[in-house]
Amino acid sequence: MMTDLNSLGLSGARDALRKGDTTSKELTEACLAAIEGAGALNAFVHHTPQIAMDAAAAADARIAGGDAPAMCGLPIGIKDLFCTRGVPSQAGSRILEGFLPEYESTVSQKLADAGAVMLGKLNMDEFAMGSSNETSVYGNAVNPWRRGNDDAALTPGGSSGGSAAAVAADLCLAATGTDTGGSIRQPAAFTGTVGIKPTYGRCSRWGVVAFASSLDQAGPMTKSVRDAAIMLEAMAGFDPKDSTSAERAVPDFEAAMTGDIRGKTIGIPREYRMDGMPDEIEALWQDGIAMMKDAGAKIVDISLPHTKYALPAYYVIAPAEASSNLARYDGVRYGHRAKLHQGDGITEMYEKTRAEGFGPEVQRRVMIGTYVLSAGFYDAYYNRARKVRTLIKRDFEQVFDQGIDAILTPATPSAAFGLGEMTDADPVAMYLNDVFTVTVNLAGLPGISVPAGLDKQGLPLGLQLIGRPWEEADLLSSAYALEQAAGFVAKPGKWW
Repeated sequence: MMTDLNSLGLSGARDALRKGDTTSKELTEACLAAIEGAGALNAFVHHTPQIAMDAAAAADARIAGGDAPAMCGLPIGIKDLFCTRGVPSQAGSRILEGFLPEYESTVSQKLADAGAVMLGKLNMDEFAMGSSNETSVYGNAVNPWRRGNDDAALTPGGSSGGSAAAVAADLCLAATGTDTGGSIRQPAAFTGTVGIKPTYGRCSRWGVVAFASSLDQAGPMTKSVRDAAIMLEAMAGFDPKDSTSAERAVPDFEAAMTGDIRGKTIGIPREYRMDGMPDEIEALWQDGIAMMKDAGAKIVDISLPHTKYALPAYYVIAPAEASSNLARYDGVRYGHRAKLHQGDGITEMYEKTRAEGFGPEVQRRVMIGTYVLSAGFYDAYYNRARKVRTLIKRDFEQVFDQGIDAILTPATPSAAFGLGEMTDADPVAMYLNDVFTVTVNLAGLPGISVPAGLDKQGLPLGLQLIGRPWEEADLLSSAYALEQAAGFVAKPGKWW
């Protein structure tokens, strides 16, 4: 039997399974053992070892039969935002305590149909609202990386923090994430992993607990760009149950990944040079530009003039949609219900249930969202934010019309910060984590974070590539070129 099976990526494990060097059962046992020993990371919050072993046995039979798809037999983690039949699906919130869905999300069903093995559900910020995994009912997920010799616990990023931590720590071969304003790409950057947010409509949102319906998109979080291509293909595709899902063929993303970017034009947006951006992020960006140039790409300076309005527009639109989406959690049909006193009516039940069930960040966003949608403020805030969103989308369209193939930016304004370091500050300081990522959600574009270097404290830093709509194949190929050039192979030292 091969050693350290859990440290394999999807492509390595797939090839080992095909060769008969290992079995899905052995891979799954290795991951389950790693999860068992990683309680300190708090990445997996609902464990499903029996479901996993049954799936592994079925996968081994399928592989022996010789007609298995690429994901068959590969053990993965599923973010707690995806509804999984008969398995707790709480979206990291107390209000969904005890909720066992009677159905499976389309994305997790597609992965199961492809033979992937679900190891369990992963920690996340409550209702995907957060950039540090500190708003979770399960407590903080912890980044497996540490600064130098310092043992302070760091954030794995959010909201897909459990997914990022689990992949970086080799608890699973890959994981699902969701991205509303950067929730796949920022945690990937903080943990030295790869995360892609596909074009809006590429993956079905059906059965994924909604945060902001016009922004949410599921995507893979993996150990390499090749793995992202393999997993995205299994997750993507048209779904009649999701009215925003696009009726488009899913290409063979892995086959399209040549990594040859000669003749490609890469845009560098001047508006992403932020005041107070750490020198290391600027230096990493310059290194990335040099790498793309050396690989044969043409580098062009571009302007995305409405970038400075992206965060304010996002923090009007996302809470507005959240306040509408979260209205259904009222203690009536499922999930948590507050204990009531004599004389309490339906209004008291709603109020007490929502006060107990939602954490402070979710409450804050629901209140902001309800405010910006209220009669006197609708035009001043919500409608204006929608107009700004249209302008941001147009900025990208104009750049792509000029022949730009992809846009290179930093993924985050810093490396991972310490748990507790940002929470007492003004919530807006936390929101600034999304400064390089939210534009991509507002415009519905695909974006990928690729680990590109370490800062002076030994923490990973990521670069982001933004692609044309529906051209994930091309984006993955450019990301592969960047990954090859960066040669990032660092892993966190095991302390947990």
